[in-house]
Amino acid sequence: MKLGFSKAEEDFRAECADWLDGQMAGEFSDIKGITTLTAKAERRKEWEQQLAAHKWSCIGWPEKWGGRGATLAQQVIFAEEYARAGVPGRVNHIGIELAGPTILTFGTEEQKARFLPDIAAGKTIFCQGFSEPNAGSDLASVRTKARLEGDEWVVNGQKIWTSLAHISDWIFVIARSEEGSQGPKGLTFLMMEIDQPGIDIRPIEQINGDAEFNETFFTDARCAADSLIGAPGEGWKIAMGLLAFERGVSTLGQQMGFRNELDEIIAAARANGSASDPLIRQRLAKAEIGLHLMRYGALRMLSNSDHSKVDGAALTYKIQWASWRRSLGELAMDVLGQAGEIGTGPDYEWDTLPNLFLYSRADTIYGGTNQIQRNMIAERALGMPREPRGVA
Repeated sequence: MKLGFSKAEEDFRAECADWLDGQMAGEFSDIKGITTLTAKAERRKEWEQQLAAHKWSCIGWPEKWGGRGATLAQQVIFAEEYARAGVPGRVNHIGIELAGPTILTFGTEEQKARFLPDIAAGKTIFCQGFSEPNAGSDLASVRTKARLEGDEWVVNGQKIWTSLAHISDWIFVIARSEEGSQGPKGLTFLMMEIDQPGIDIRPIEQINGDAEFNETFFTDARCAADSLIGAPGEGWKIAMGLLAFERGVSTLGQQMGFRNELDEIIAAARANGSASDPLIRQRLAKAEIGLHLMRYGALRMLSNSDHSKVDGAALTYKIQWASWRRSLGELAMDVLGQAGEIGTGPDYEWDTLPNLFLYSRADTIYGGTNQIQRNMIAERALGMPREPRGVA
């Protein structure tokens, strides 16, 4: 496992930091420090295009498709410096980190030419159409249907928790294309343009006042017959490949964001005197240790070159960071005390730490609940018997 970086890699870090800091102090200073995904959405689309113009949008992609062909170490460094500079989360995270790599891996050359340049350029924003009201973490239970009519797929059904669908241009959808099929069989992976009469987007307001995700309804929505990735019935395989990209180098950037949050909690504890409380100090120390352990675990996971074996680190990482951050949110509120219960801005515009607490309540749910993660660890990593499906 590689724990350090070479001089050349540290020089690359300096280049990243210099450019990002310059942007956040200059033309794009108005978006620095934004912690919600919907704030200043149009301005952040401009930021996506600024990243692309300077070849920072998708540095791990091949140069042919708008990337830099960056090494794994360089991708990790950029993700860390991106978070360290206080740059807000990418509104095209789904396109850059999930849709793009999926097309690169499973798509045809025609599909790569059709989608990748505009994703890399920040001109096409993608969202994800997986979860449904009765198929959240259980993706194999989706009921949205797709049927082929002539040269088009016709889709009917409902998706939920569709992050940023209301500002996206395209959505990739898992739909059941084989009548009577069950479980992972008979699913197809489709790329669909959102701006069409058959797709209805309805925002869902969150506990922190944001409306990041949506209900998405499909009523005879259509896409071209060649808009599927892979072949009909291969949707499960494509989806599993896509979800593997979710545990990529962005995890290190995510941890740098956690570092910023923990530093703000420590500063608040020192400012209001709660740092003198031995229990608070103990919890701060535990959070610090946990953050370091996550970093080493992520480095180990990313250093694994044998993808033929089940990677226990990859399976445990999500439950590890989600549980840690939920506890971090609780620590933040205990440090702030009553001051954390009062919003300083209008209409649920919370400061960073109260917003951390409210948002982190969902961390152990989205992307696979903690319960689902434990099943995966038990069955795939430890080889334990599968949990009984259904009731006799």
